[in-house]
Amino acid sequence: LGPRPLTYGPSDSILAAAEKARVITRRLKSRVLFSYKPYPKQAEFHAAGRSFPERMLSAGNQDGKTWPGSREAAMHLTGFYPDWWEGRVFDHPTVGWTGSPTNETSRDVVQEALLGPSNFASKEHSGTGTIPGERILDITKRQAGVPNVADQIFVRHKSGGISQCSLKTYQQEDTTWTGKPVDWIWTDEEPPKAIYSEMQARIMAADGGEGGIIYMTYTPIKGMTAVTGLFWEPAEGASPRKLIVMTIYDAEHYTDEQREKKIQAWMPYERECRAMGVPMMGEGLIWPIPDEEIAFDLADFPDGLPGWFARIAACDFGIGHPAAGAWLAHDRDQDIAYLYDCYKKADEEAVYHAEAFKARDPHDYIPVAWPHDGIDRDPGTGKPLKDTYRKHGANMMRDSARYDDKIGGAQGREPINQEIHERMKTGRFRVARHLVQFFDEKRMYHRKDGKVVAVGEDIISAVRMGMMMLRKARVYTPVRLHKPRYTRPIVT
Repeated sequence: LGPRPLTYGPSDSILAAAEKARVITRRLKSRVLFSYKPYPKQAEFHAAGRSFPERMLSAGNQDGKTWPGSREAAMHLTGFYPDWWEGRVFDHPTVGWTGSPTNETSRDVVQEALLGPSNFASKEHSGTGTIPGERILDITKRQAGVPNVADQIFVRHKSGGISQCSLKTYQQEDTTWTGKPVDWIWTDEEPPKAIYSEMQARIMAADGGEGGIIYMTYTPIKGMTAVTGLFWEPAEGASPRKLIVMTIYDAEHYTDEQREKKIQAWMPYERECRAMGVPMMGEGLIWPIPDEEIAFDLADFPDGLPGWFARIAACDFGIGHPAAGAWLAHDRDQDIAYLYDCYKKADEEAVYHAEAFKARDPHDYIPVAWPHDGIDRDPGTGKPLKDTYRKHGANMMRDSARYDDKIGGAQGREPINQEIHERMKTGRFRVARHLVQFFDEKRMYHRKDGKVVAVGEDIISAVRMGMMMLRKARVYTPVRLHKPRYTRPIVT
């Protein structure tokens, strides 16, 4: 019969392998939730959900706001929480809402993050967002004059029940934000105050009476609005809320060159907001100097800060707020002050904070400046706070921080704030780049109605004390043992 004719088409095994590869690719695209690894600021934002029913991620443009918001929503809908998760956990199917300004932004941002591209007719993209495709039971559409707008998503929870997510907009009537309790609400842009108030009402009785959560991810380009102010300027005695600020330098998907290009592309007056997540302040920041202009790397001093730099430390006692410490080195030849270390910590006793100062001063020579409220009594011992610190080993200065050695008591903020500002402008106040807590406070330190907003300034308060007393900084002088003049024994 002769040889069989040659065929050039793919064999069955090759076709099967190709189909298997397509199936694997589709499954991977539909399971992006399980590969989520948050940046440190995103992880901090998630963890805050365990303790705070209301929280805000104030971040720059394209710094990674929608990522954590959409992934947390998918976790609450499915019940699948990763091993590293430290945030709020719901052990039952949930009812959740998302909030967006318009139908277009709901579809193009929130909906796409949760479901994948919005063409419902395309099976290739169905379920390729943060909600695993195999868990999506149904998606209903909204007749909104805009194509492919999802209204509700029904998701199979790991318990076997069904979770429900409603995608809402601020264009809808306020009445659409009323109704039954809601376990969680995620807004990817700032809501109007009236709608935010309805959100607060919806979570109060959720989760069997334990209460639900609201978390918001947005860039505060509208400035210090009523909603943004709840987090940036909390009123005394207000409900517990958590603010996390994420800057372009916290966004690890950028290179240094890419960051610089993005920053330069914005107008100068926009940069603090769009790169650093800071509200566009009406009267302005107290220190409107870019972080990069004052930052330095400790690696610039491979042998450590020079020994001839004078040192001073300072504390803020944290009465009703976190206590803080700051460590400064002063190059007297160049008149440059370096903030090389700082910390803040809430709900700790004086012995903890005293130990922080001892640990950073092994030679016991760095004086610790302190504010005038150090004469207030420690609730635990009944003694002045400064004395309690001193008793536990902190090298406290004799008198409280002051501009004039002869005039004690409360000292105004403005003179030292102005001095620090002038130093920042002229390169004479530098901050170690790794001191994230200081930079976070600096970005929100501002005036309102001509007055300093004294909220969230714990480390800054300690820095003010140290700078106020910079003239008292000390240089370490090693103790030298002198050899005796006579080396031969004296016979008597």
